[in-house]
Order: sequence, then C-alpha cells, then structure tokens
Amino acid sequence: MKIIGLAGWSGSGKTTLLTRVLPELKQRGISVSTIKHAHHRFDVDTPGKDSYEHRQAGAQEVLVASANRWALMHELRGAEEWTLPQLLAKLSPVDLVIIEGFKTGRHPKLEVHRAANGKPLLQPSDPDIRAIASDSPLPAATVPVTGLDDIQSIATQLQRHAIDIRDITAAAGVL
Repeated sequence: MKIIGLAGWSGSGKTTLLTRVLPELKQRGISVSTIKHAHHRFDVDTPGKDSYEHRQAGAQEVLVASANRWALMHELRGAEEWTLPQLLAKLSPVDLVIIEGFKTGRHPKLEVHRAANGKPLLQPSDPDIRAIASDSPLPAATVPVTGLDDIQSIATQLQRHAIDIRDITAAAGVL
C-alpha cells in the first residue's frame, strides 16, 4: 500500500478535488481508501438508533453490519487521539490511501491552493509537499504546479509521489 496526503487551508477545495480524482484513479485500476481528519467533534451515528444507544451506554466499540456495508465505531473515552500510523494500520489493503487533513503530518502531500482564499502557500515551509494543484499560476513554487481542473495530471502526481505505507508505520513502531 502507498500513501499520499492532500493539504490546504479550509475552503481550498480538498474534498471537491478528492471526489473528482477518485474516479480517475479507479479508472486506472487503482484501489483507493481515504482517511479524513476532522478538527471538530463528529458523529456517524444518530440518536435513537440502536448502535448510538450502545455507544451511549458505554460500549468501547460498536460494529454495525448489513448486506451493503459495515462500520466500526471506536470510542476514545478520553484516551489520546490516534496517530496517523495507528489509523493506517486499521485499513484493509488497497493500492493507495489518500489522507485529507493531518496537514502537519510527516508524509508526502499535494497542496490544494485556491487564490480566492487569500491564504499563503503551505509549500515553502512544508518540505513534505511534493506538488501543488492550484487555480492560478504560482511562479514562486519550487515543486510542480498543476491546474485544479487537470484531474489526470493530479492523479499522476498523487501516484508519483506516494510512498510505501511501511515507511510511515515502521518509523512509528506500528505494524
């Protein structure tokens, strides 16, 4: 398995880009999973559902399964937030894992930049940014810059700069 991240300021279009590039990667025969980091509380369950009630009653993990999908919810209950290597170790094998968020993580990233955001590039101060997808020219960039609408080139950049997952998990002592 290989990994690469998407990094950028809020509103830069990371999620939109990811939903556009996933079909291109799939068309190339590449199986992809994603990890999304949320900086806020989130819930994938709703009050009144049995699984929600199980969690509220104190279950450490609740697995919900059907003929179409399954989901495992793990409650931290005050424990430390899991690291990226720990989360990566939970995934089933695929060709490529794309990480959205974990902006300060030590893994290769493609920066998503939108000029209308008015935010500076992350790339000059983040040595892990290997390429940029932008809606405007960036003559000062020291890495390859691809247009935000050039999905084929972005998919190629993601493939080119992804690294083996073992480079991240082994360094963190997670197998």
